[in-house]
Amino acid sequence: MCMALCGVTAQAQSIHFSQYYNAPLLVNPANTAMMPDYDYRMGANFRNQWSSVPVPYNTFSAFADFKVPNNRQNDGDVHSWLGVGGALFSDKAGDGNLALTHMEVTAAYHLAMTRTSLLSLGLEGGYAQRSVNYDALTFDSQWDGFAFNGSLPNAEKNGIIKTNYADVGAGINYAYFPNDDVYIKVGAGVANINQPVESFYGSQNQLGIRPTADIDGVFKPATGYIINPSIYFATQKGAYELTYGSLFRVYLSGHDVLSTQLILGAFNRLNDAVIGVVGFQWGGVQVTASYDATISRLAPYNAGNGAMEFSLIYQGIYGGFSRVKKSYNCPTFF
Repeated sequence: MCMALCGVTAQAQSIHFSQYYNAPLLVNPANTAMMPDYDYRMGANFRNQWSSVPVPYNTFSAFADFKVPNNRQNDGDVHSWLGVGGALFSDKAGDGNLALTHMEVTAAYHLAMTRTSLLSLGLEGGYAQRSVNYDALTFDSQWDGFAFNGSLPNAEKNGIIKTNYADVGAGINYAYFPNDDVYIKVGAGVANINQPVESFYGSQNQLGIRPTADIDGVFKPATGYIINPSIYFATQKGAYELTYGSLFRVYLSGHDVLSTQLILGAFNRLNDAVIGVVGFQWGGVQVTASYDATISRLAPYNAGNGAMEFSLIYQGIYGGFSRVKKSYNCPTFF
């Protein structure tokens, strides 16, 4: 829907953000409440794709996740905890306003295996509705010999047609943090485990299982600088997407949860687009913008105009930022 899963021999549509790192619950339910410095976060994402074609794609999401208060299990300096969350995704495209609205709830348990490693297991349950407005479309049967006549029968359905389905997903993360300057996370997930049926005609069109994998690193080479490389892979019914690159954070003032940071980044989505990123963080508020420049075979037709994307995230601490924060044994990148 919002953008194509990109492959050499196949393409398919799926809810997607170039800033996958700012849509954690979409990537993997095991990311629920996996926050090194905060207790909760709320975020929104907006993507406008292919603005140079007649009807661009628009995708919106909102999410929130929380560490469940007073559930943390302590074993000396090692801490385990439960997180819960929820997300809403909305996508609309085309002359017929082909739309997808997807709501999901997620939960994850984060088990501290040692003082330097963490294992996270997550589950997702969702409910989706897909709709299309047949009255806004034209068909071969409506050609009167001179032009398309919308008043002629279309030999199809009429009005706004809807279909609904429920889906289930799961994921796992492993995090390793040998010291306060290094954090590495490897994750894998799978969506549409139950392969729900999606059809406007009553056929047995099953959504394919969508495995995902991601690697995320956070490194502090010097005071005031953070390097955050990552890679994301997804595949579904023979199509695939591979995006990789890095964010770079520079502290403009402060070195705690109330610091101000400049965020820059560069990514590549294999065989599809190069992505530039810029953003700022003020304390718990982060604003990020990115632009996709198309490099695929579509480039001559959309003048290289891929997508604009924006994200807004707020992260907080129970009791306020005045409280000293060190909720578990992962490094704190202030």
